[in-house]
Amino acid sequence: MNEAIIAENIKKSRLGKQLSVEQLAKRAGLTKGYVSKIENSDKAPPLSTLTKIASALNTDVGALLSGNSEKGEDTPLCIIRADEPKESSAEGDVTGYQLERLAYKKLGRNMEPFIITLSFDEDRVLSYEGEEFMYILEGTFEFVYDSKRYLLGQGDAVYFDAAIPHSGRSVGEKKAKVLVVLYYYRRKR
Repeated sequence: MNEAIIAENIKKSRLGKQLSVEQLAKRAGLTKGYVSKIENSDKAPPLSTLTKIASALNTDVGALLSGNSEKGEDTPLCIIRADEPKESSAEGDVTGYQLERLAYKKLGRNMEPFIITLSFDEDRVLSYEGEEFMYILEGTFEFVYDSKRYLLGQGDAVYFDAAIPHSGRSVGEKKAKVLVVLYYYRRKR
């Protein structure tokens, strides 16, 4: 996925909801200049900013990543089979990590589950309104939460308030693979 597509998806969604850049910025708690810069950039904003924008647009992060806000099912049950292709972003995209989205077919969700393969770099500190759950599937993960470091291995899990600054990275010889579930507060419009 090209990061510029994410900026296009933000603008397209904003225009589809007939919002000005200023209105979106106010709803997301961002400045007008920053939202304009995001929409005109070839680089995607951090996941924490994407979460705020998705909430302000009353959509999910996945729709901004893929542009598939109209694709999916608005039912109480959505099954994605193991042999179905998963939507993913390649290394170097929005987070700098490889993401495999697990519930992309469900419309109107408040949770965003995915599997992330983490790099060895700890380059982005995240913070957004919501909660997050992580379960380590493979490798060793160094989790940084409120400036404290925790070493997590296969089978370990962590659940936390995502408003507290956090980051993480793979340590050891193998990249860590982590099941992540984001819960972000969706604004009611």
